[in-house]
Amino acid sequence: MIVTAMFRPLPRLAAVLGFSLLSAFALPGAAGAVEIKEITSPGGIRAYLVEDYTNPLVAVNFAFKGAGSAADPAGKEGTANLLTGLLDEGAGDIESRAFQDKVDELGIGLSFDASYDNFTGSFRTIVENEDEGFDLLRLALNRPRFDREPLERIRGQIMTGILANENDPGDLLTKAWRRTTFPDHPYSRPQEGTKETLAAIGREDLQRFRDKGFARDNLVVGVVGAIDAEALGAELDRVFGTLPAKAELPKVADVTPTLARREAVALDVPQTLIRFALPGVKRDDKDFFAAYLMNHIFGGGTFTSRLFQEVREKRGLAYNVGSFLASYDHTAAMTVSTATRSDKAQDSIDIIKAEMKRLAATGPTSEELATAKAFVKGSYAIRNLDSSLAIASTLVGIQLDDLGIDYINRREALIDAVTLEDVKRVAAQLLGVEPTVVTVGPNGA
Repeated sequence: MIVTAMFRPLPRLAAVLGFSLLSAFALPGAAGAVEIKEITSPGGIRAYLVEDYTNPLVAVNFAFKGAGSAADPAGKEGTANLLTGLLDEGAGDIESRAFQDKVDELGIGLSFDASYDNFTGSFRTIVENEDEGFDLLRLALNRPRFDREPLERIRGQIMTGILANENDPGDLLTKAWRRTTFPDHPYSRPQEGTKETLAAIGREDLQRFRDKGFARDNLVVGVVGAIDAEALGAELDRVFGTLPAKAELPKVADVTPTLARREAVALDVPQTLIRFALPGVKRDDKDFFAAYLMNHIFGGGTFTSRLFQEVREKRGLAYNVGSFLASYDHTAAMTVSTATRSDKAQDSIDIIKAEMKRLAATGPTSEELATAKAFVKGSYAIRNLDSSLAIASTLVGIQLDDLGIDYINRREALIDAVTLEDVKRVAAQLLGVEPTVVTVGPNGA
Protein backbone atom coordinates (compact mmCIF):
# COMPACT_ATOMS: atom_id res chain seq x y z
CA MET A 1 0.00 0.00 0.00
CA ILE A 2 1.33 3.45 -0.92
CA VAL A 3 1.08 5.63 2.17
CA THR A 4 3.57 7.96 3.82
CA ALA A 5 2.30 8.07 7.36
CA MET A 6 0.93 5.89 10.17
CA PHE A 7 2.55 2.63 9.14
CA ARG A 8 1.21 -0.51 10.80
CA PRO A 9 3.92 -2.41 12.77
CA LEU A 10 5.14 -5.61 11.15
CA PRO A 11 4.18 -8.92 12.77
CA ARG A 12 6.61 -10.13 15.40
CA LEU A 13 7.83 -12.98 13.20
CA ALA A 14 11.48 -12.76 14.25
CA ALA A 15 10.53 -12.78 17.92
CA VAL A 16 8.30 -15.79 17.46
CA LEU A 17 10.97 -17.77 15.62
CA GLY A 18 13.77 -16.72 17.94
CA PHE A 19 16.27 -15.69 15.23
CA SER A 20 16.71 -13.00 12.64
CA LEU A 21 14.70 -12.89 9.43
CA LEU A 22 17.87 -12.93 7.34
CA SER A 23 19.27 -16.10 8.87
CA ALA A 24 15.83 -17.70 8.98
CA PHE A 25 15.23 -17.32 5.28
CA ALA A 26 18.77 -17.78 3.98
CA LEU A 27 19.26 -20.72 1.64
CA PRO A 28 22.68 -22.29 1.15
CA GLY A 29 24.43 -22.65 -2.17
CA ALA A 30 24.79 -20.68 -5.36
CA ALA A 31 22.16 -19.76 -7.90
CA GLY A 32 22.53 -23.06 -9.71
CA ALA A 33 21.70 -24.96 -6.51
CA VAL A 34 18.10 -23.75 -6.55
CA GLU A 35 15.99 -26.65 -7.82
CA ILE A 36 12.63 -25.44 -9.10
CA LYS A 37 9.70 -27.81 -9.54
CA GLU A 38 6.56 -26.98 -11.45
CA ILE A 39 3.54 -28.47 -9.70
CA THR A 40 -0.16 -28.54 -10.49
CA SER A 41 -2.69 -28.93 -7.70
CA PRO A 42 -5.58 -31.43 -7.96
CA GLY A 43 -7.76 -28.43 -8.82
CA GLY A 44 -5.48 -27.33 -11.65
CA ILE A 45 -3.59 -24.47 -9.99
CA ARG A 46 0.04 -24.22 -11.12
CA ALA A 47 2.96 -23.06 -9.00
CA TYR A 48 6.75 -23.08 -8.93
CA LEU A 49 8.14 -24.74 -5.81
CA VAL A 50 11.58 -24.84 -4.21
CA GLU A 51 11.63 -27.34 -1.37
CA ASP A 52 13.95 -26.40 1.50
CA TYR A 53 13.87 -28.03 4.93
CA THR A 54 16.76 -26.08 6.44
CA ASN A 55 14.25 -24.22 8.61
CA PRO A 56 10.59 -25.02 9.40
CA LEU A 57 9.26 -22.19 7.24
CA VAL A 58 7.06 -21.72 4.19
CA ALA A 59 7.17 -18.54 2.07
CA VAL A 60 4.60 -17.82 -0.64
CA ASN A 61 4.50 -15.04 -3.19
CA PHE A 62 1.69 -14.67 -5.70
CA ALA A 63 0.40 -12.24 -8.28
CA PHE A 64 -2.79 -11.57 -10.15
CA LYS A 65 -1.52 -10.49 -13.54
CA GLY A 66 -3.16 -7.40 -14.97
CA ALA A 67 -4.97 -6.51 -11.73
CA GLY A 68 -2.74 -3.58 -10.83
CA SER A 69 -3.37 0.14 -10.68
CA ALA A 70 -3.70 0.41 -14.47
CA ALA A 71 -6.96 -1.52 -14.05
CA ASP A 72 -8.44 1.07 -11.68
CA PRO A 73 -11.79 2.33 -13.01
CA ALA A 74 -11.77 5.88 -14.38
CA GLY A 75 -12.71 8.27 -11.62
CA LYS A 76 -11.85 5.64 -8.99
CA GLU A 77 -8.05 5.78 -9.33
CA GLY A 78 -6.43 4.38 -6.18
CA THR A 79 -8.75 1.37 -5.92
CA ALA A 80 -6.05 -1.30 -6.21
CA ASN A 81 -3.82 0.53 -3.75
CA LEU A 82 -6.63 0.96 -1.22
CA LEU A 83 -7.46 -2.73 -1.58
CA THR A 84 -3.88 -3.70 -0.64
CA GLY A 85 -4.39 -2.11 2.75
CA LEU A 86 -7.73 -3.74 3.49
CA LEU A 87 -7.44 -7.46 2.71
CA ASP A 88 -5.90 -8.16 6.13
CA GLU A 89 -8.29 -5.82 7.98
CA GLY A 90 -10.81 -8.51 8.78
CA ALA A 91 -12.15 -11.42 6.77
CA GLY A 92 -14.91 -13.98 7.10
CA ASP A 93 -16.27 -13.91 10.63
CA ILE A 94 -13.12 -12.29 12.02
CA GLU A 95 -13.19 -8.54 12.49
CA SER A 96 -10.20 -6.28 11.85
CA ARG A 97 -8.57 -6.17 15.30
CA ALA A 98 -9.06 -9.89 15.93
CA PHE A 99 -7.65 -10.72 12.49
CA GLN A 100 -4.56 -8.61 13.13
CA ASP A 101 -4.12 -10.12 16.60
CA LYS A 102 -4.33 -13.62 15.12
CA VAL A 103 -1.74 -12.83 12.46
CA ASP A 104 0.56 -11.38 15.12
CA GLU A 105 -0.02 -14.25 17.56
CA LEU A 106 0.87 -16.87 14.95
CA GLY A 107 3.92 -14.96 13.72
CA ILE A 108 2.57 -14.83 10.19
CA GLY A 109 3.89 -12.39 7.61
CA LEU A 110 1.06 -11.22 5.37
CA SER A 111 1.16 -8.24 3.03
CA PHE A 112 -0.25 -7.06 -0.27
CA ASP A 113 0.95 -4.62 -2.89
CA ALA A 114 0.01 -3.37 -6.33
CA SER A 115 2.21 -2.24 -9.19
CA TYR A 116 0.76 -0.65 -12.30
CA ASP A 117 0.45 -4.09 -13.92
CA ASN A 118 -0.12 -6.61 -11.11
CA PHE A 119 -1.67 -7.14 -7.69
CA THR A 120 0.75 -9.11 -5.49
CA GLY A 121 0.79 -10.82 -2.14
CA SER A 122 3.42 -12.17 0.23
CA PHE A 123 2.83 -14.76 2.95
CA ARG A 124 5.15 -16.59 5.33
CA THR A 125 4.58 -18.91 8.24
CA ILE A 126 6.33 -21.45 10.41
CA VAL A 127 5.31 -25.03 9.67
CA GLU A 128 3.79 -25.43 13.12
CA ASN A 129 1.18 -22.78 12.25
CA GLU A 130 0.85 -23.68 8.58
CA ASP A 131 -2.76 -24.83 8.72
CA GLU A 132 -4.06 -21.74 10.52
CA GLY A 133 -1.83 -19.47 8.48
CA PHE A 134 -3.04 -20.70 5.10
CA ASP A 135 -6.61 -20.43 6.34
CA LEU A 136 -6.13 -16.76 7.22
CA LEU A 137 -4.69 -16.19 3.74
CA ARG A 138 -7.73 -17.97 2.26
CA LEU A 139 -10.10 -15.72 4.18
CA ALA A 140 -8.21 -12.54 3.25
CA LEU A 141 -8.37 -13.30 -0.46
CA ASN A 142 -11.85 -14.82 -0.66
CA ARG A 143 -13.90 -13.19 2.11
CA PRO A 144 -12.54 -9.72 2.96
CA ARG A 145 -14.98 -7.73 5.08
CA PHE A 146 -14.31 -4.11 4.05
CA ASP A 147 -15.92 -2.91 7.29
CA ARG A 148 -16.49 0.81 7.63
CA GLU A 149 -13.96 1.53 10.39
CA PRO A 150 -10.89 -0.02 8.74
CA LEU A 151 -11.97 1.29 5.33
CA GLU A 152 -12.10 4.86 6.58
CA ARG A 153 -8.92 4.44 8.64
CA ILE A 154 -6.85 3.12 5.72
CA ARG A 155 -8.40 5.69 3.38
CA GLY A 156 -7.40 8.37 5.91
CA GLN A 157 -3.81 7.13 6.02
CA ILE A 158 -3.53 7.27 2.25
CA MET A 159 -5.21 10.68 2.13
CA THR A 160 -2.67 11.95 4.67
CA GLY A 161 0.09 10.78 2.39
CA ILE A 162 -1.47 12.46 -0.65
CA LEU A 163 -1.76 15.77 1.23
CA ALA A 164 1.77 15.50 2.61
CA ASN A 165 3.14 14.93 -0.89
CA GLU A 166 1.48 17.95 -2.49
CA ASN A 167 4.71 19.92 -2.13
CA ASP A 168 7.16 17.03 -2.06
CA PRO A 169 9.73 17.55 -4.86
CA GLY A 170 10.24 13.85 -5.54
CA ASP A 171 6.53 13.13 -5.72
CA LEU A 172 5.92 16.13 -7.97
CA LEU A 173 8.74 14.99 -10.25
CA THR A 174 7.37 11.46 -10.54
CA LYS A 175 3.85 12.66 -11.31
CA ALA A 176 5.03 15.23 -13.85
CA TRP A 177 7.30 12.65 -15.49
CA ARG A 178 4.44 10.16 -15.84
CA ARG A 179 2.00 12.77 -17.17
CA THR A 180 4.55 13.90 -19.73
CA THR A 181 5.88 10.49 -20.73
CA PHE A 182 2.58 8.57 -20.84
CA PRO A 183 -0.09 11.23 -21.46
CA ASP A 184 -3.72 10.07 -21.22
CA HIS A 185 -2.67 6.51 -20.38
CA PRO A 186 -3.29 4.57 -17.14
CA TYR A 187 0.47 4.64 -16.48
CA SER A 188 0.21 8.42 -16.13
CA ARG A 189 -2.14 8.19 -13.14
CA PRO A 190 -0.93 8.20 -9.52
CA GLN A 191 -1.30 4.74 -8.03
CA GLU A 192 -2.63 6.11 -4.77
CA GLY A 193 -5.21 8.17 -6.64
CA THR A 194 -6.07 11.79 -5.95
CA LYS A 195 -8.01 13.36 -3.11
CA GLU A 196 -11.14 13.29 -5.24
CA THR A 197 -10.84 9.77 -6.65
CA LEU A 198 -9.82 8.23 -3.33
CA ALA A 199 -12.83 9.80 -1.63
CA ALA A 200 -15.10 8.35 -4.34
CA ILE A 201 -14.11 4.70 -3.76
CA GLY A 202 -16.71 2.74 -1.84
CA ARG A 203 -17.01 -0.77 -0.44
CA GLU A 204 -18.76 -1.97 -3.59
CA ASP A 205 -15.89 -0.69 -5.76
CA LEU A 206 -13.37 -2.67 -3.73
CA GLN A 207 -15.49 -5.80 -3.86
CA ARG A 208 -16.01 -5.41 -7.60
CA PHE A 209 -12.27 -4.97 -8.24
CA ARG A 210 -11.48 -8.08 -6.21
CA ASP A 211 -14.23 -10.11 -7.87
CA LYS A 212 -13.09 -9.25 -11.38
CA GLY A 213 -9.34 -9.09 -10.82
CA PHE A 214 -8.64 -12.14 -8.65
CA ALA A 215 -9.07 -15.29 -10.72
CA ARG A 216 -7.36 -18.58 -11.43
CA ASP A 217 -6.38 -17.77 -15.02
CA ASN A 218 -4.27 -14.71 -14.08
CA LEU A 219 -2.81 -16.23 -10.90
CA VAL A 220 0.94 -16.83 -10.58
CA VAL A 221 2.42 -18.52 -7.48
CA GLY A 222 5.93 -19.12 -6.16
CA VAL A 223 6.61 -21.14 -2.98
CA VAL A 224 9.80 -21.83 -1.03
CA GLY A 225 10.21 -23.84 2.15
CA ALA A 226 9.47 -26.96 4.14
CA ILE A 227 6.55 -28.26 2.11
CA ASP A 228 6.27 -30.94 -0.55
CA ALA A 229 4.27 -30.93 -3.78
CA GLU A 230 1.36 -32.95 -2.41
CA ALA A 231 0.88 -30.78 0.68
CA LEU A 232 1.28 -27.60 -1.33
CA GLY A 233 -1.27 -28.74 -3.89
CA ALA A 234 -3.86 -29.14 -1.17
CA GLU A 235 -3.10 -25.68 0.23
CA LEU A 236 -3.26 -24.08 -3.22
CA ASP A 237 -6.73 -25.51 -3.78
CA ARG A 238 -7.84 -24.40 -0.33
CA VAL A 239 -6.61 -20.82 -0.76
CA PHE A 240 -7.22 -20.17 -4.46
CA GLY A 241 -9.51 -22.96 -5.62
CA THR A 242 -12.81 -21.12 -5.25
CA LEU A 243 -11.71 -18.01 -7.16
CA PRO A 244 -13.45 -17.37 -10.50
CA ALA A 245 -12.03 -19.26 -13.46
CA LYS A 246 -11.37 -16.12 -15.50
CA ALA A 247 -10.55 -12.53 -14.63
CA GLU A 248 -12.56 -9.69 -16.16
CA LEU A 249 -10.05 -6.90 -16.57
CA PRO A 250 -10.14 -3.74 -18.69
CA LYS A 251 -8.03 -3.73 -21.81
CA VAL A 252 -4.96 -1.51 -21.43
CA ALA A 253 -3.42 -0.20 -24.63
CA ASP A 254 0.29 -0.31 -25.38
CA VAL A 255 2.00 3.08 -25.20
CA THR A 256 5.29 4.49 -26.46
CA PRO A 257 7.18 6.93 -24.20
CA THR A 258 6.88 10.51 -25.38
CA LEU A 259 10.25 11.99 -26.40
CA ALA A 260 11.64 15.46 -27.06
CA ARG A 261 9.44 17.20 -24.47
CA ARG A 262 10.49 19.63 -21.76
CA GLU A 263 8.34 19.99 -18.64
CA ALA A 264 9.29 22.30 -15.76
CA VAL A 265 7.49 22.40 -12.40
CA ALA A 266 8.17 25.50 -10.30
CA LEU A 267 8.89 24.82 -6.62
CA ASP A 268 10.93 26.90 -4.19
CA VAL A 269 13.50 24.31 -3.07
CA PRO A 270 17.31 24.46 -2.79
CA GLN A 271 17.91 21.87 -5.52
CA THR A 272 16.48 21.12 -8.92
CA LEU A 273 15.38 17.54 -9.50
CA ILE A 274 15.87 16.20 -13.03
CA ARG A 275 14.47 13.14 -14.78
CA PHE A 276 14.88 12.06 -18.39
CA ALA A 277 12.60 9.75 -20.36
CA LEU A 278 14.16 7.59 -23.08
CA PRO A 279 13.03 4.55 -25.07
CA GLY A 280 13.30 1.19 -23.33
CA VAL A 281 13.37 -2.51 -24.15
CA LYS A 282 10.65 -4.86 -22.92
CA ARG A 283 11.57 -7.95 -20.95
CA ASP A 284 10.64 -10.36 -23.75
CA ASP A 285 12.73 -8.52 -26.36
CA LYS A 286 15.74 -10.41 -27.73
CA ASP A 287 17.87 -7.32 -26.99
CA PHE A 288 16.90 -7.13 -23.31
CA PHE A 289 20.28 -8.18 -21.92
CA ALA A 290 22.15 -5.99 -24.42
CA ALA A 291 20.08 -3.05 -23.15
CA TYR A 292 20.54 -4.12 -19.52
CA LEU A 293 24.32 -4.23 -19.89
CA MET A 294 24.36 -0.93 -21.77
CA ASN A 295 22.32 0.69 -19.02
CA HIS A 296 24.73 -0.64 -16.39
CA ILE A 297 27.62 0.97 -18.22
CA PHE A 298 25.74 4.21 -18.85
CA GLY A 299 24.18 4.93 -15.46
CA GLY A 300 22.98 1.78 -13.71
CA GLY A 301 26.30 0.75 -12.23
CA THR A 302 26.29 3.42 -9.50
CA PHE A 303 30.00 3.97 -8.74
CA THR A 304 31.39 2.69 -12.03
CA SER A 305 28.92 4.13 -14.51
CA ARG A 306 29.80 6.83 -16.99
CA LEU A 307 27.18 9.20 -15.61
CA PHE A 308 28.46 8.82 -12.06
CA GLN A 309 32.00 9.54 -13.19
CA GLU A 310 31.09 12.52 -15.37
CA VAL A 311 28.45 14.20 -13.22
CA ARG A 312 29.66 13.48 -9.70
CA GLU A 313 33.28 12.42 -9.66
CA LYS A 314 34.71 14.82 -12.24
CA ARG A 315 32.46 17.83 -11.68
CA GLY A 316 30.79 17.39 -8.29
CA LEU A 317 27.43 18.50 -9.66
CA ALA A 318 25.31 15.94 -7.84
CA TYR A 319 25.51 13.55 -4.92
CA ASN A 320 23.99 10.82 -7.05
CA VAL A 321 23.02 10.22 -10.64
CA GLY A 322 21.82 7.07 -12.32
CA SER A 323 19.75 5.43 -15.01
CA PHE A 324 17.15 2.70 -14.82
CA LEU A 325 15.62 0.37 -17.39
CA ALA A 326 11.93 -0.24 -16.65
CA SER A 327 9.76 -2.81 -18.40
CA TYR A 328 5.98 -2.80 -18.03
CA ASP A 329 3.35 -4.98 -19.64
CA HIS A 330 2.43 -2.23 -22.09
CA THR A 331 5.60 -0.20 -22.52
CA ALA A 332 9.27 0.06 -21.69
CA ALA A 333 11.26 3.15 -20.78
CA MET A 334 14.70 4.16 -19.65
CA THR A 335 15.08 6.95 -17.09
CA VAL A 336 17.94 9.12 -15.91
CA SER A 337 17.59 10.85 -12.55
CA THR A 338 19.67 13.32 -10.57
CA ALA A 339 19.40 16.43 -8.36
CA THR A 340 21.71 19.41 -8.35
CA ARG A 341 22.04 23.08 -7.44
CA SER A 342 19.48 25.00 -9.41
CA ASP A 343 22.11 27.20 -11.06
CA LYS A 344 23.82 24.03 -12.29
CA ALA A 345 20.70 22.24 -13.54
CA GLN A 346 21.23 23.06 -17.21
CA ASP A 347 24.91 22.11 -16.95
CA SER A 348 23.91 18.71 -15.59
CA ILE A 349 21.33 18.22 -18.33
CA ASP A 350 23.88 19.13 -20.99
CA ILE A 351 26.48 16.73 -19.57
CA ILE A 352 24.00 13.86 -19.46
CA LYS A 353 22.95 14.56 -23.04
CA ALA A 354 26.58 14.70 -24.13
CA GLU A 355 27.26 11.33 -22.49
CA MET A 356 24.20 9.90 -24.21
CA LYS A 357 25.48 11.14 -27.55
CA ARG A 358 28.97 9.76 -26.96
CA LEU A 359 27.81 6.28 -25.95
CA ALA A 360 25.27 6.21 -28.80
CA ALA A 361 27.99 7.11 -31.31
CA THR A 362 30.82 4.83 -30.24
CA GLY A 363 29.36 2.31 -27.81
CA PRO A 364 31.21 1.00 -24.77
CA THR A 365 34.69 -0.45 -24.69
CA SER A 366 35.26 -4.18 -24.49
CA GLU A 367 36.63 -3.69 -20.97
CA GLU A 368 33.46 -1.87 -19.88
CA LEU A 369 31.31 -4.66 -21.26
CA ALA A 370 33.38 -7.38 -19.56
CA THR A 371 33.13 -5.56 -16.22
CA ALA A 372 29.39 -5.08 -16.63
CA LYS A 373 28.85 -8.77 -17.46
CA ALA A 374 30.81 -9.88 -14.40
CA PHE A 375 28.80 -7.61 -12.09
CA VAL A 376 25.39 -8.43 -13.56
CA LYS A 377 26.06 -12.16 -13.32
CA GLY A 378 27.55 -12.04 -9.84
CA SER A 379 24.95 -9.78 -8.24
CA TYR A 380 21.92 -11.84 -9.25
CA ALA A 381 22.05 -14.33 -6.40
CA ILE A 382 22.65 -11.59 -3.84
CA ARG A 383 19.67 -9.58 -5.04
CA ASN A 384 17.24 -12.36 -5.92
CA LEU A 385 18.19 -15.59 -4.12
CA ASP A 386 19.35 -14.57 -0.66
CA SER A 387 16.17 -15.50 1.23
CA SER A 388 13.09 -17.65 0.92
CA LEU A 389 10.89 -14.62 0.31
CA ALA A 390 13.31 -13.30 -2.32
CA ILE A 391 13.36 -16.65 -4.10
CA ALA A 392 9.56 -16.93 -3.97
CA SER A 393 9.32 -13.45 -5.48
CA THR A 394 11.83 -14.42 -8.16
CA LEU A 395 9.77 -17.52 -8.99
CA VAL A 396 6.74 -15.28 -9.53
CA GLY A 397 8.74 -12.88 -11.68
CA ILE A 398 10.04 -15.69 -13.87
CA GLN A 399 6.47 -16.79 -14.54
CA LEU A 400 5.09 -13.30 -15.09
CA ASP A 401 7.79 -12.66 -17.69
CA ASP A 402 7.42 -16.17 -19.18
CA LEU A 403 11.17 -16.81 -18.90
CA GLY A 404 10.97 -20.58 -18.42
CA ILE A 405 11.56 -22.79 -15.40
CA ASP A 406 15.25 -23.17 -16.30
CA TYR A 407 15.87 -19.41 -16.54
CA ILE A 408 18.17 -19.18 -13.51
CA ASN A 409 20.44 -21.85 -14.99
CA ARG A 410 20.37 -20.23 -18.47
CA ARG A 411 20.80 -16.63 -17.37
CA GLU A 412 24.60 -16.46 -17.37
CA ALA A 413 24.79 -17.99 -20.85
CA LEU A 414 22.31 -15.39 -22.12
CA ILE A 415 24.50 -12.63 -20.73
CA ASP A 416 27.70 -14.15 -22.11
CA ALA A 417 26.10 -14.36 -25.56
CA VAL A 418 25.73 -10.56 -25.76
CA THR A 419 28.39 -9.12 -28.08
CA LEU A 420 29.99 -5.70 -28.15
CA GLU A 421 28.21 -5.03 -31.43
CA ASP A 422 24.86 -5.88 -29.79
CA VAL A 423 25.44 -3.30 -27.07
CA LYS A 424 26.63 -0.67 -29.56
CA ARG A 425 23.51 -1.20 -31.66
CA VAL A 426 21.19 -0.91 -28.67
CA ALA A 427 23.04 2.14 -27.36
CA ALA A 428 22.46 3.88 -30.67
CA GLN A 429 18.75 2.98 -30.59
CA LEU A 430 18.05 4.03 -27.00
CA LEU A 431 20.43 6.94 -26.52
CA GLY A 432 20.58 8.41 -30.00
CA VAL A 433 17.33 10.33 -29.49
CA GLU A 434 16.17 13.64 -28.06
CA PRO A 435 14.94 12.77 -24.55
CA THR A 436 12.03 14.15 -22.62
CA VAL A 437 13.36 16.16 -19.67
CA VAL A 438 11.28 16.96 -16.59
CA THR A 439 12.51 19.24 -13.81
CA VAL A 440 11.23 20.42 -10.43
CA GLY A 441 12.91 23.48 -8.95
CA PRO A 442 12.91 27.28 -8.50
CA ASN A 443 11.25 29.07 -11.40
CA GLY A 444 10.80 25.67 -13.05
CA ALA A 445 14.57 25.46 -13.58
